[in-house]
Amino acid sequence: MRILVLGGDGFCGWPAALHLSQLGHDVDIVDNLSRRRIDAELGADSLTPIRTPEERIAAWQEVTGKTIGFHPTDIAQDYDGLVALLARTRPDVIVHFAEQRAAPYSMKSPVQKRYTIDNNVNATHNVLAALVETGVDAHLVHLGTMGVYGYGTAGMRIPEGYLDVKVDGEDADGTPTGELIDQTILYPTNPGSIYHMTKVLDQHLFAFYAKNDKLRITDLHQGIIWGTNTAETQLDERLVNRFDYDGDYGTVLNRFLMQAAVGYPLTVHGTGGQTRAFIHITDMVRCIALAIENPPAGGERVKIINQLTETHRVRDLAQLICEITDAQMELVPNPRQESAENDLFASNDTFLDLGLEPTTLSEGLLAEVEETARRYADRADLTKIPASSLWTKNQEVGAPSRVPETA
Repeated sequence: MRILVLGGDGFCGWPAALHLSQLGHDVDIVDNLSRRRIDAELGADSLTPIRTPEERIAAWQEVTGKTIGFHPTDIAQDYDGLVALLARTRPDVIVHFAEQRAAPYSMKSPVQKRYTIDNNVNATHNVLAALVETGVDAHLVHLGTMGVYGYGTAGMRIPEGYLDVKVDGEDADGTPTGELIDQTILYPTNPGSIYHMTKVLDQHLFAFYAKNDKLRITDLHQGIIWGTNTAETQLDERLVNRFDYDGDYGTVLNRFLMQAAVGYPLTVHGTGGQTRAFIHITDMVRCIALAIENPPAGGERVKIINQLTETHRVRDLAQLICEITDAQMELVPNPRQESAENDLFASNDTFLDLGLEPTTLSEGLLAEVEETARRYADRADLTKIPASSLWTKNQEVGAPSRVPETA
């Protein structure tokens, strides 16, 4: 299949593009390189030294003999360029990663809040509008987040997108009829950041375009990714994936493993009682491929799949890593507005039924990520580790009291 990977230079997009190319698909990457510019803005480079897109693509061809195209297009701002690209390439599938992905960054200041809304919502809507305008019958696979549901305790397993409910029937003047009416609704959202809010808005855009224009859309509600490399990115050092460790972009488990590798106390926010959904990066790329192979039929509602393999409480993860690595754990104030403790139960039956064999937490894989962190420890800027983006102005977030002077 001809596949466009939007945001294909990023943490998820790059390994997904390589995996799809390795499977034999004709893959092109579309990216405006905004994530690299945010590195410069924050002064926090990837721990792993990532090459330019051109060098990465050349290395992939050298190692595998397979070609990947690159289009430096800003799909959020250059709608005409996007339309021209779709009309020229006429992809069978569009994989949409082209959104600012960090909740802390989206809450940093009004500048980042507005940028996240402008970029993410415009990017998604431009893709939908361009598909309609060009008449390209592409299956759109979008990377969403479990975070649209918030991090409270639901008291039930969160379903895959939709909730069957019964409501009391009424006649036109509001008089109860005594009937129970069956309804299927989108599972209620409760976003905890501007970033998560953009994914909620995406959901409603998708629902409209699926209903109105019969677009074929799969929305993947993903857990937090851990791990850094896949089988493809490990083929050559020039193909290495990003490794973010800073307080804005570093995902919690990867951040803990990096902190352990450089002797920095593990920064556990609040009580550490937050339960999160997780998925290993190798399972992420497999799920993208499975979603592509199993599209919804035209005219159906949006296909929503929970993309996670396990859930863990943050302090339990920190304790596990401390036991494995002899690292120290330190509680610091939580920069987020969220419950101190929560449970999280979510259905992930669809991908399991499609044959996904989950990669679950193991000491071997944790050690693999820590080894990557140790290898590039000299590139770490320890001043970038503490969270600096606050959800409200009156919060204070302190760094751990024992911060090593060198890595």
